[in-house]
This record gives sequence, structure tokens and C-alpha cells, in this order.
Amino acid sequence: MATGESLQGVAIVSDSPLQRHRLQDAIGKFGLSSAFIGDPARLMAYPAIPEVQLWLVTLEDEADHPALFDYLLENTDAPILFGLDEAPSPGSTEFFRWERRLLDKLEQQLGALEQLDGETTLEALDQPSQKVAAAERPYWIPAGREGEPAEEIWVLGASLGGPAAVKTFLDSLPPGLPVGFVYAQHIDANFTDVLTRVLGRHAHYALRRAEEGIQVRNGDVVLLPVENEWYLDSAGCLQQKASPWPGPYGPSIDQVLLNVSDHYRHRCHAILFSGMGNDGAIAAPILQAYGSRIWVQDSHSCGNSSMPDSVKATGCTSFAGDPAQLARKLTQTIEEACLLKRRQQRDSA
Repeated sequence: MATGESLQGVAIVSDSPLQRHRLQDAIGKFGLSSAFIGDPARLMAYPAIPEVQLWLVTLEDEADHPALFDYLLENTDAPILFGLDEAPSPGSTEFFRWERRLLDKLEQQLGALEQLDGETTLEALDQPSQKVAAAERPYWIPAGREGEPAEEIWVLGASLGGPAAVKTFLDSLPPGLPVGFVYAQHIDANFTDVLTRVLGRHAHYALRRAEEGIQVRNGDVVLLPVENEWYLDSAGCLQQKASPWPGPYGPSIDQVLLNVSDHYRHRCHAILFSGMGNDGAIAAPILQAYGSRIWVQDSHSCGNSSMPDSVKATGCTSFAGDPAQLARKLTQTIEEACLLKRRQQRDSA
């Protein structure tokens, strides 16, 4: 949530029912409550103006409501955002860009909005009761050669509730799969050490910080830093930019997907786990065009499902499941690819 109070009250005033509905859905994704939703006439008929922290006012024609502005300016000290862009159709790339612009404007008034996992929630994962029994690697999957660059990369994107989901996912995988992972987690930079220790303990997949010049190897889970943007050079080596990640949160999952897929193309895939907001929804159609797989954690198993739901709304996802189901699906997908490759080699012999 935003810093300060645990619940933010926002009023939405619009003469378009559709715009009111889409604004309400959008602010809900950012952890905000709607203290008032209605048209100007409804607001001005109230016996007392609602006490809120922010007003969102969007009208089809401001000239149709000349008294509204004077009414608000005379009766509230809360900031007022006028003239918001009309929301495009949900699921489109333009809609997610609209949501991102709205978030930027909200954060200018209310501060950082996304609730992040902290030390308490992370330490709770490091308990014997949280241990998950990993499956055995299927016979037809040859073990990935340790130390060799991974031919396929899966980007794991997560925010609030993500560490628990990603830990269960990694712990449920059989050892030795011939893939590497890039992990983009919205988290306070002060807690990355705790995250690294908790997710890496007793794990078959080594959680490591990103380092300039390294390639993602089989079995690696490379955690990208929060501060500056990282990308892959022409040789597939990680490099750091001098500039921060674009967007309100770091790492930007959208940008991570774009940067990794720019090198790996159809060999870059994505799994979006629990989180608030819509990070990942803009890049999903681009990865789909490459032929990449895009999976999401299902709503029922998420701490907050806004992020995976937003990616699912793009129509680009091919599978949804809880973390353990996602791990089984990945294992099955790799096994099927290995069997297909084996059959093709046999037929060509």
C-alpha cells in the first residue's frame, strides 16, 4: 500500500459510467479504495462532501458541468486530478499504458503505492514447514550440463506474494533441468540479501545476484537488482546500464522481458506470479509474437492476483496454475521437447 495509512480513500467523479468502472478497477489494482464513485449531480446532491485523500475527475465535456469545479475547490482541501485520459478497452496494450500513466499520476500525489514483501514475510518462508519435496527428473530429460549457458531462459516475474510462490515453484522442480531462470521481483532493495538466502537455501537451483559479464547457466536463478536496468549483450552476457529501470518499480518486469527476449527470442519464456499492478502485460504480446510461452499463477493461489490477471487479460497466456502445477507443467514441457528432439534425430538417422 502507499506509505502512511493502510488504506487510501479516492473519489471518482465522471459522467461516463464506463470510465467510472474502469477507473475503479484500476485503482483497486494499486491497493486503493473507492470512497465515492458517481457523476457530478450525485456528488453535489450529497449532504456533505466525502472526505478523501484524492479526487479523480474526468468528464466528457467539462463545459457541461461548470458548477462542479467551484464546488470542489470550495469544499475540499484534497488534491484534484482533472482531465484524465479516457480508458481504452481492457486487455489492449494501450490500456496497460493508460494504467501505467494513471499510476504515475497517483504516486505523484500519494507516494509509492505497491505493497512489497518485507523481512517478516520473507523470513517466514525459511521454516521447515515450508519445505516442498522436489520431483525426480524424468528419464527422457538429460541433465543440464552445469556451468554451461542455458539454451532456454524462463523469466520469473513477481511482486507482492511472489517470493512464497517462486520458492514453492523452484522447490517443486526436479534437479538438473536444462534451463536457466531470470528472476525479476519487486522488492525493497534492503531485503534482497534476505530474499537470496531464503530462496537459495536447500534449493536445487542456485539463486545468484546478477553480475556484469556472466551468462545465465543451466540451473541458475539470476536475481536482477532493483536499482539500475540490466540487459543482455550480443554474446548473451548480462550488462548493467547507468540508468534506472523505467516505470514506477524496479526491476520493471516488462523491461526485463523485452531485454531478455531481445537476445533469446522464442527461447525466452515467462511465468508471472502473484503481484499488484499490471507489470508484464505490455511485453506479453511481443513475446507471444516470438513464439514464447507465457504462463501465469492462477488467481486462487495468489496473494494478490492483479499482475497475473492483467497478463492473462492480454490473451497471450497458454497455461495458469498454482506454483506446484507450474513446476510440473514446465517439467512436462521440457520432457515433451526432449522426446520430440530424440524422435527427429532417430528419423533423420
